[in-house]
Amino acid sequence: MLPAPDVVLLSRIQFGMTALYHFLFVPLTLGLSILLGIMETVYFITNKPIWRTMTQYWGILFGINVAMGVATGITLEFQFGTNWAYYSHYVGDVFGVPLALEGLMAFFLEATFIGLFFFGWDRISKGAHLTVTWMLAAGSSFSALWILVANAWMQHPVGARFNFQTMRMELYDFYSVFFNEVAQAKFVHTISAGYVTGSMFVLSISAYFLIKGRNTAFAKRSIAVASAFGLASALCVVVLGDESGYLNGLNQKMKVAAMEGMWETEPAPAPLTVIGFPNQAERITKYEIKIPFLLGLIATRSIHEPVYGIFDLVDEARTRIQSGMMAYSALTMLQADPNDKRAEDILDANQENIGYGLLLKRYTDDVVRATPEQIDKAAWDTVPDVFTLFWTFRVMVGCGFFFILLFASAYYLSLRRQITKRKWFLYVALFSLPLPWLAAEMGWVVAEYGRQPWVVDGLLPTFMGASSLSVSSLWVSLTGFILFYTALAVVEVYLMLKYIRLGPDNLFSADDFSLEPKRHDEEEPPRDI
Repeated sequence: MLPAPDVVLLSRIQFGMTALYHFLFVPLTLGLSILLGIMETVYFITNKPIWRTMTQYWGILFGINVAMGVATGITLEFQFGTNWAYYSHYVGDVFGVPLALEGLMAFFLEATFIGLFFFGWDRISKGAHLTVTWMLAAGSSFSALWILVANAWMQHPVGARFNFQTMRMELYDFYSVFFNEVAQAKFVHTISAGYVTGSMFVLSISAYFLIKGRNTAFAKRSIAVASAFGLASALCVVVLGDESGYLNGLNQKMKVAAMEGMWETEPAPAPLTVIGFPNQAERITKYEIKIPFLLGLIATRSIHEPVYGIFDLVDEARTRIQSGMMAYSALTMLQADPNDKRAEDILDANQENIGYGLLLKRYTDDVVRATPEQIDKAAWDTVPDVFTLFWTFRVMVGCGFFFILLFASAYYLSLRRQITKRKWFLYVALFSLPLPWLAAEMGWVVAEYGRQPWVVDGLLPTFMGASSLSVSSLWVSLTGFILFYTALAVVEVYLMLKYIRLGPDNLFSADDFSLEPKRHDEEEPPRDI
């Protein structure tokens, strides 16, 4: 029995809300961890106390963020078992492996070294503490890697096959899952976006100090590091975003068509729509402004391959649904007689489309005898919300190009030692602080909302993956999450603002701001743990 539509909707809202909220903390953790490593490396080389102060101060803000990220991330994994039980049953053999590795290899690595980072100052040698900081950064990246491997499999499932005897997807090639081309592109694109977020955070808070005329030496050096690292990261985000666009053009053609509001297949190479107003009810995009050839070059990297429009892709979905009906019929025969070789051959020939046959479950229990009208409705269900995807994608891309301009300007002004003379730029940098989070959240909306109606692309429809819960229990848990996360948000903002207002001058001694390296005999000898 399928979950009620309200149950599916509420389960999606709850998971989407917790995922987007959790991802407010992830990119800052990724970015700040690398910046801490860079700053401490400079301290290790120069022995100048100000670089140690920079590492410690930004480390305090990093620690607050990590604590909130852990608190919000745990609930996500529990929801796979509570709200998405059939999904967990159907693909747990595949999806569970990277999640387990994330906990064993990454989470414990990160948790171990974060304690040494905060409590190891003056207790272990400088070289050992520097190693700890870089291991902490590695743990953060490993955590992101395994999560993105799992997510990429949902976008482009490889290395697994359906077993009609167990009625589950089973892993047969972990190598293909780990080296899934979508996973590799998503990983480098996502961590680069995290590096941009961390760089923007340091740049904006440092700009605040300069506006207030405080901690000038500290802020100028922080801006120098953040602008250089942020510029390199922002350029990587754009380049790697292009790679993601190309892979979407290969593996998720409907997502690309919806992102572009492209209803008709255009002659190759297809133009890219800069702006327009998609109307899904009328199945048209109005007031388009296009750049010739650009979409074809991004999505196909050729001048002769077409980028298919929504109408042609819906026609393809109809064909795949009919193939899925044959697979479903063969599966029914195999359940009655597991030794039916003819039915097994039919299933093998049509197995990749069985998920399309399951789309009909929304309209009929008798999938094999679905009417043309029901097939047509199921085919149009493969079209996600075009208006939402069209504009979230453009907000994300617009932010990406703005970051390049902002970091390049900050780097130039820092290099010319004019950053304190351009107060208008400092205000721009300060008020740009929320934009990396906006871009990151829009990116996840594009990735996840654009995959609909699938929880695993082409394999399992979203409405089949949810647990059979009551609407009342979902409302209670959703309300609880909203209250809990709102309280966490208040704590996060309070703590961040508290330590930003205090600044490093009120947290560390005046000697820590010296630009002169300490003599060896002035330092405390390192003590073993």
